[in-house]
Amino acid sequence: MTRHAVTASHLMGAGDPGDDTVVVQDGRVIELTSHDRVGALPTTVHRNATILPSFSDSHIHPLGYASLVNGTSLKETADISDLQARLGEAAARLPVRHAVVAQRLDDGALGRLPTRRDLDQAVEDRPVIAYRYCGHVAVVNTAALELAGITADTVDPAGGVVDRDDAGVPTGVLRETAVDLVAPALEPLVPSPTDAEILSAIEGLVATGLTHLGAMVAAAQPLWCGVGDELGTLCSLGPDLPLDMDVLVIADTPADLKEAARRLEHAGGRLRFWGWKSFADGSLGGQTAYMWEPFADADTTGTSRLDPSHARLMAQTSLDLGGVVAVHAIGDRAIDETLDLFDQLLSDGCRPENLRIEHLSVASDEAISRLAATGVIASIQPSFLTSENCWVPARLGRTRSPYRFAAMRDAGIQMIGGSDCPVERPDPLLGIAAAVHRSGWSDNEHLAPEEAVALYTNNPAGHFGRPDPLAVGSPADLVVVEGAVGESEAEVVALYVGGEPRELRPVEWPG
Repeated sequence: MTRHAVTASHLMGAGDPGDDTVVVQDGRVIELTSHDRVGALPTTVHRNATILPSFSDSHIHPLGYASLVNGTSLKETADISDLQARLGEAAARLPVRHAVVAQRLDDGALGRLPTRRDLDQAVEDRPVIAYRYCGHVAVVNTAALELAGITADTVDPAGGVVDRDDAGVPTGVLRETAVDLVAPALEPLVPSPTDAEILSAIEGLVATGLTHLGAMVAAAQPLWCGVGDELGTLCSLGPDLPLDMDVLVIADTPADLKEAARRLEHAGGRLRFWGWKSFADGSLGGQTAYMWEPFADADTTGTSRLDPSHARLMAQTSLDLGGVVAVHAIGDRAIDETLDLFDQLLSDGCRPENLRIEHLSVASDEAISRLAATGVIASIQPSFLTSENCWVPARLGRTRSPYRFAAMRDAGIQMIGGSDCPVERPDPLLGIAAAVHRSGWSDNEHLAPEEAVALYTNNPAGHFGRPDPLAVGSPADLVVVEGAVGESEAEVVALYVGGEPRELRPVEWPG
């Protein structure tokens, strides 16, 4: 039996205040102590650094992320001309007849959403689809509309909108489920990332200190065109995955959910079925979050995607399979209606820890009180604060406050943290810093560094039924960070899995 120690200047997230050392034997923590108490024990010293438990990202789209880092990002695009140039360059790199797919379109930086005419000027000979960075809005060119058969006579689908000009002609802007009118037609024309590219991308997540993901995975139509068969790909890669994944399946029928659970159970490796993921609304950026009152900058209350009777059937199916229920709800009305659904499930005997609301962007005082009273989990994404501070306050107006982390903490709500990557960068340290500082936000919803760290360590461990991080007897999975935790300059410099150092292979974030 081998025994050794890892020590740094500080230990955060476990142990007593004076502890700075983790003693490991056979891959497990046997003691948290001070460096001056380990004697002659072999010790790895990290000076001017902090030891933390390894991280969990409770809400991430791993295949969407892999597609992004191997594809085209538009987040740094300066204007429409720059957008057109980047799309043209992306088309030039592809074989003839392949469709162009791009992610992270930022209409705030561009001044407006582009239209199909803008995209036509960049690429006319093949379909193009550019996803807004929230993933809930896409813009396509004329070739894509024609391939999918979208015309002025096309009816808006339930839970979606095809934007039209004054003459009723589609502009190329598709919101929510309207994206699914086009994406399936383009899918055969888009090469999916290879297994090697996917595994390399996921290794890049490990380099941020992540050892566990709450993975959002589609059973059928993927959320981003070009991702391919998400569930099938992940199941085939199960034995080769470099970290643990608890999978929340996006499925439309009980049969699809049951089959997904069966496939995950037999996939082997580090995969586990964790439940069902659904949508009650859209995004603040796409003006499709479902609100009680109109947005301050647009005459719309957003888009409802929640069918209560169908959602209750799917939720019960997930619970019967031993899974949880996770519902995306951003607008205040979507949050309230999701809580109505959860009240029904709770009255049927569901345990509150098996219910979680994703994002909770605009939660009212009443909603926070209801959450606290029921014990439902809040799955939040602090990194949203970094990309939305310039425009969300104007969009919501003065009477609605977003991302109320301190209010939820004070109410006693259990919060778990994630990135929603590829919507945001999958770096827990950036999420921690965002929760601590809330730069650009004029509110008092900050969390203390220790509270922000818990969003990615102790709190998700409880939700996902994993061992208490850095507790005696738990796996010795720990991250070493240089720079003050909670500050933007903090950086992962070492990762230990089962007490053994893990090589870090970062993947460049495409912006």
